[in-house]
Amino acid sequence: MWSTAAWWWAHHHIRLLLPALFLAAALFFFLASPRSSPSFFALPASREHSPSGSRLIWAQRRLAEWRPCEWWQTAMPAPSTRNGYIRIDCYGGLNQLRRDLCDGIAVARLLNATMVLPKFEVAAYWNESSGFADVFDVDHFIEQTRGYVEVVKDMPEEISLKEPFKVDCRKRKGHFDYVETVLPALLEHRYISLTPAMSQRKDRYPAHAKACYCQGCYNALQLNKKVEAKAMELLQAIPKPFLSLHLRFEPDMVAYSRCEYSALSSKSLDVIEAARGEDRNVLIGDAARLWRNRGKCPLTPSETAFILQALGIPTETNIYLAAGDGLMELEGFTSIYKNMYTKSSLLTHEDFERMHGNTKAALDYYVSVNSDAYVTTFFGNMDKMVTAMRTMQGLQKTLVLSRRAFANYTAAGLAGDQLAKAMWDAHREDYIMGRGLALPEHCFCEFKL
Repeated sequence: MWSTAAWWWAHHHIRLLLPALFLAAALFFFLASPRSSPSFFALPASREHSPSGSRLIWAQRRLAEWRPCEWWQTAMPAPSTRNGYIRIDCYGGLNQLRRDLCDGIAVARLLNATMVLPKFEVAAYWNESSGFADVFDVDHFIEQTRGYVEVVKDMPEEISLKEPFKVDCRKRKGHFDYVETVLPALLEHRYISLTPAMSQRKDRYPAHAKACYCQGCYNALQLNKKVEAKAMELLQAIPKPFLSLHLRFEPDMVAYSRCEYSALSSKSLDVIEAARGEDRNVLIGDAARLWRNRGKCPLTPSETAFILQALGIPTETNIYLAAGDGLMELEGFTSIYKNMYTKSSLLTHEDFERMHGNTKAALDYYVSVNSDAYVTTFFGNMDKMVTAMRTMQGLQKTLVLSRRAFANYTAAGLAGDQLAKAMWDAHREDYIMGRGLALPEHCFCEFKL
């Protein structure tokens, strides 16, 4: 027999436990019952989905994204007195020119110089002869840089009649101080032309020079009216919605990579060999394996198509090919993604033939910035600018395909569905975390969502 105290204790606690047990059973029934849509509390992991079937990379909920920082969008006026005039000399194709110009804008402010309109050097390699005003809106550039750095169209006559003193920093390596190395020449000659260093770290610049870089690069460089009108015409001709793909697999690029491709056509192998030259021998053995696993080898068009399928991008997607001439093995892509469009297929023959190389590159840039989605197989100068400008506009459907992940998984023996699954996981992680875009951290800030 229970004592009176024991009976009271059991009776009291059972009264308290019964409602809790009933609530637990109800919750289990509610959460376990079949429902028309997945439970919020039971979102399936990515591995439970077919990589190329029911999931699309753009449908993944992002956990972080990048936006332009607010701090640099307020001008930091320069001192009223200037140390002289500086012209930025830029070399290469359009995107190399833009890279050098962005750096030069920051240097002009760093040296407290008045900047004259930049000079785009004739580049025989790119078959190019257009100048700054042939591509960009001069008045917009001057207006948008006001308050950050002074830009003028004309100089005093006593200055403009003489040639600038040349300062070429292209071959400078490591960190060096522009104030220590270039300012003395500016003070002495009062007018210099500067070619910026290609690898200078801008995170060490003072805040006013960083702000000048961000404003000049991302708000001040706008296509001129004529080029923009042609770019808008091209954009309107592309069926919507569409994905812009920057695919790089030209002979010179493959030759420069020093990577071996055994599965290419004999025609492609011949043109690669012709572009290779004496100083670009193919890597072999462990060196070749390590180089490829570091992501140094360009993706072929067929590899690109495989990855896009792995990311759930439908094969009927409209794709604008943002690329130059000479792409090899393109049938490996178009045999799968058939709705492909190019500048030459959408513009009249006369329009296309009259265009300079910089104008063609500007059209690709404009279309890519304004596309519904942007994917690139190689992260070069154009891709850095396009991803930054898409971020400025809040366009987040942007992805850099991982050559490193593809190389490492194929080296591990993965193929078919296993490889597709691995590529899905690798790119999904990058996309939802906002990684891989290499945005300048002094211009763009990370936001957790």
